[in-house]
Amino acid sequence: MDFSKYRDIAPYRGADVDAAIKRIMDKREYLGAFISVLAGGSDIQAIYGYLDAILKNISSVKSYTDFLTKITAGFFIPTVIQRTIKEFSVSGAEALDPEKGYLFISNHRDIILDCALLDYALLNNNRPLCEMAFGDNLIGSQFIEDLFRLNGGIIVKRALGMREKYQATLELSSYFVEVVTEENVCVWLAQRSGRSKDGLDITQPSIIKMLHMSQRPKGVPFTELVNRMNIVPVAISYEYDPNDINKGREEVLREHNNGEYEKKKYEDLISMARGMKEWKGRVHLSIGTPVKGDYATPEEVAREVDRQIHLGYRLWDTNYFAYDYLENTNRFSTRTADFDGDAFLSRFSHLSPGVRDFVLNSYANPVRSMLKETE
Repeated sequence: MDFSKYRDIAPYRGADVDAAIKRIMDKREYLGAFISVLAGGSDIQAIYGYLDAILKNISSVKSYTDFLTKITAGFFIPTVIQRTIKEFSVSGAEALDPEKGYLFISNHRDIILDCALLDYALLNNNRPLCEMAFGDNLIGSQFIEDLFRLNGGIIVKRALGMREKYQATLELSSYFVEVVTEENVCVWLAQRSGRSKDGLDITQPSIIKMLHMSQRPKGVPFTELVNRMNIVPVAISYEYDPNDINKGREEVLREHNNGEYEKKKYEDLISMARGMKEWKGRVHLSIGTPVKGDYATPEEVAREVDRQIHLGYRLWDTNYFAYDYLENTNRFSTRTADFDGDAFLSRFSHLSPGVRDFVLNSYANPVRSMLKETE
């Protein structure tokens, strides 16, 4: 595989890693600010301790895999789990072949943690870590770009015209196919553009379609491509979403403005920070089985990805309670007998009725998706 063709979008390799590490070392104050978010912002001793540990490890980083292993999955994520997660559980990782590349297609709740927690799970199960696709709208500075691409980030170009965006998508899809099938590298990809704010995890068939379109000039049949890509659905579920209210406000405003919503300058960074430092309760990551078989259309593949995500999604008391509350039923009352529903509802008592209902539905919708698969 010729990585030089994809240098502008692919994770850093070779000399680009060394250059990025030098830039980060030259901006230690930015790194300190990032760590202060992780430490809660007030524990100065903890901040300096974290910074010292990272600086000791970062000098030995020679690849993005090193960065993931030593910094992100090796240090950053364990700290997030210790401070903000009651229990992190994983299923399905042991079935992955460490010699194969996989395209993980995942539901998307948190900008950073969804893929980072997958890497942590892979590391703990002695499986190769994965590259991750992220939108260029998240790149606000060279420092942020360096952090993403040192974490195996693959840039998805969005701020383009129609023709340029189509060509960029073909390039991106071609990279996915080549790196998975020729280099046996794993890649994380969200099932649709942007986070799911309503709790409905639906895969965009266009993702599968573009993978094939990038290979049509080579004469690769659709079914063959699907089977070669080792597509594995991934479902991540948070008992509490730190950004639930903000997502609700954004979507209600979008609805009131005919589908338009203009994000504030640092809105994504604030969401990232909130996702890292706020309480999430229990979190489960379910890794499915490779999508194999005689699939004829992108819609059929997307449907199978959805099926595995809906059934693999770990439902919490917050989900069951929200469903029963909104549906005015006691269907899952035995599951929530020890759950403090009044305390849960009080989190949203200050919201407008529209935002409150949207947020509660975002918790209830995974239950509805599961019921549709099983009834």
